[in-house]
Amino acid sequence: MTQDARRPLRLLAWSGGAALLAAAVVAAVAGFGGDAAPAVAGRTPPATAQVVRTTLTETKTVDGTLGYGDPITVTARSQGTITWLPSEGSTVTRGHAVYSVDADRRPLLYGTMPLYRTLRDGVEGKDVELLERNLGKLGYEGFDVDGTFTWATREAVEDWQDDLGLDVTGQVEPGDAVVARGPLRVADLKKALGDGASGPVLTATGTRREVRVDLDVADEHLVRKGMEATVELPDGTTVDGEISRVGKVAAQGTGDDTATTVEVTLSVTGLKKAYDAAPVDVTIVADWREDVLAVPVGALLALAEGGYGVQVVDGAATRYVAVETGLFADGQVEVTGLEEGTTVAVPA
Repeated sequence: MTQDARRPLRLLAWSGGAALLAAAVVAAVAGFGGDAAPAVAGRTPPATAQVVRTTLTETKTVDGTLGYGDPITVTARSQGTITWLPSEGSTVTRGHAVYSVDADRRPLLYGTMPLYRTLRDGVEGKDVELLERNLGKLGYEGFDVDGTFTWATREAVEDWQDDLGLDVTGQVEPGDAVVARGPLRVADLKKALGDGASGPVLTATGTRREVRVDLDVADEHLVRKGMEATVELPDGTTVDGEISRVGKVAAQGTGDDTATTVEVTLSVTGLKKAYDAAPVDVTIVADWREDVLAVPVGALLALAEGGYGVQVVDGAATRYVAVETGLFADGQVEVTGLEEGTTVAVPA
């Protein structure tokens, strides 16, 4: 992971530097030129602060939803009767039954291509490769994972069918197995025991919990894959997160919410609470500056000719000094044009 990708993500509310500055600007200084105006005698301001060297972190808070991701629908494609179903919330892994038809198990295979044709001697293609790869992972040997259904592949299929207690045919029909990207967590049963074995049987999700965020497109530039995050759960505890995907499609809300957003997905670690779904707060670091000079935002004054300045306090006298501003964060603003330790006024 790159240094950029390791930026911690903390989701806290941030009103924006512009809003903070607008609240903090208390005067417009006219007739002000150059880096500094002549010293002006006067009372020491009631509130002062020093120019400090620090690291500024600009954070942003967004709402997210903890869950298991989008569900998929497992559909039966055969004749017969449903004779076994898993329980809701259970996990099914490679080689184990997702459901049974007429007491014959329909096992889970990992992959992205559905079985769409009969796999038998002489057939070639990605679906054959998927079958062979899964057979190899299940411990069957004697064939090459090359996408060609040979006699050696047939023998492995026969051994597999025998171990499952199925009719040993040496070939695989489209409805003989369920294909998914990985382990499945059963979300909702669509059939009951005794129902016909066609149509939707159940819905399932992945087994890893994740956080989904509908991020305003205006903030899309703040996030990237691999950035770390902090996720606050409903009970106030926090866990670590990492952005695993930033959507490429913007969607506009409906009804009262018409914001245009992109979907951002975060993986999470360290979860101890068994939340199936929950609203969460996600904290991201939008920007940061290391080893910079900063003053309270309230110390800034708007200058009549444009830009900003501060009122420097030197004993009983004060003078105005123009500054260049940088990052606004945590009630402070990055400035150049001042020295560390300089005392500045912070008007009430």
